[in-house]
Amino acid sequence: MKQTRGFTLIELIVVILVLGILAAVAAPKFANLTGSARAAALDGLRAAVTSASTLANALQVASGLASGASVTIEGVVVTMTNGYPQAAAGGIVAAVRFDPTFTASGSNPVNFLVTNAANTAQCVFTYGVATTTQPASISAIVNRNGC
Repeated sequence: MKQTRGFTLIELIVVILVLGILAAVAAPKFANLTGSARAAALDGLRAAVTSASTLANALQVASGLASGASVTIEGVVVTMTNGYPQAAAGGIVAAVRFDPTFTASGSNPVNFLVTNAANTAQCVFTYGVATTTQPASISAIVNRNGC
C-alpha cells in the first residue's frame, strides 16, 4: 500500500492560481469601501433628518400650535417655520441628534456633511426652509463617489 505525504507540485500551482484569480477579482471591490460606507452613513443621517422634520411637524399639528410656534422634542426646544423645523442650528440641527462623524453648518440651507470625507463639498446634503406651500426641502447627496 502506497502512502502519500503531501501535495504534488501541480496541486499547489492550481491552488495558487485559483487564489490569485480570486484576489484579482475581489480586491477592487474592497478598495473603495470607506467611501461607500461614508455615503451610506450620510444616507442614514438624511433619513434621520427627514424623520425629525416630519416628527416635529406632526407634534406641532397634534398640539394645535401655530405654524411658527416652537415645539419641544425630548426636552429640546426646536424653532419652527411654516410648520417645519427652521433651517438653522436651533431648528433642524436641534431636532436631529447625530454623532461627531457628521457636521452641520450654515443656515437656510443647512449643510450636513461627513466630517472626514475625502471631499466634504461632495459628500453633503442640504436641508432648506419650508415655505407656506411646500414642506422643508432635503436634497440628495451631492456626489456619492466624492465621499
